Amino acid sequence: MALDLARIAGSRGDVPVGAVVVQGELVLGSGFNEKEAANDPTAHAEIGALRQAAAKVGSWRLAGATLYVTKEPCVMCAGACVAARIERLVYACDDPKGGGAGSVFDLTNSARLNHRIIVEKGVLADESSELLRAFFQGRRRRDDA
Repeated sequence: MALDLARIAGSRGDVPVGAVVVQGELVLGSGFNEKEAANDPTAHAEIGALRQAAAKVGSWRLAGATLYVTKEPCVMCAGACVAARIERLVYACDDPKGGGAGSVFDLTNSARLNHRIIVEKGVLADESSELLRAFFQGRRRRDDA
């Protein structure tokens, strides 16, 4: 589902990232990048999914929930996951330039914060990486034209 959402973002000119918040078998929220479409620097896939999930459960606390996302969350999104008390984060590929869940920074397991998140990475990493690679390759071609 997160990969399908990422494809939607890419088709709309945003970086192809999708996110889904799940608790048990229930989808609580979903989102995809909309920074370009909304002219909003906070319109990341994870933020949209967390907002929907919180609205659905009627609480900002998402204890017991898992966030699935196609790319490692940035520091803003990793911080939002900690603030929301997400139990588990599953992401596809690392973000070596700005990841906030272990590759560059690790907000998800910082002893300085009040919550830790179980992190699993690499799930569908090849598929997600290919979406990102193709998106940025297409953008470079347009910029060169």
